[in-house]
Amino acid sequence: MIECADGRCALRGPININNVVSLLAEGSGLFTAPRVTVDLAGVTEVDSSAVSLLLEWQREAERNGRSIRFLNLPNNLKSLAKLYGVTELISDE
Repeated sequence: MIECADGRCALRGPININNVVSLLAEGSGLFTAPRVTVDLAGVTEVDSSAVSLLLEWQREAERNGRSIRFLNLPNNLKSLAKLYGVTELISDE
C-alpha cells in the first residue's frame, strides 16, 4: 500500500512477486509530483522483485522528467541491491 501527499510517499507492507505488478501500477498513478520521495520504513518483506520495482519507478520518473528518491531501505533490500550491483541506483545514502 502506498500513501502520498505533496510528493512524499510511504510504502507499507511486503514487496514481492505476489504484489509487485499492483504496486507498480499504484505508484505510477500516485508519483506525479516533480520530486517524489518514497519512504520504505514500513516495508515488511522483500524479494528480488522489489529491486526491479524501484528501478522501474526510477526509469518512469526519468521518462516523465521527474526525480524520485528512496528513503529507509530495509537491510534485506540493500543486500539484494548490492548483490545485483545496483546499490548506487537505489541507495538512500
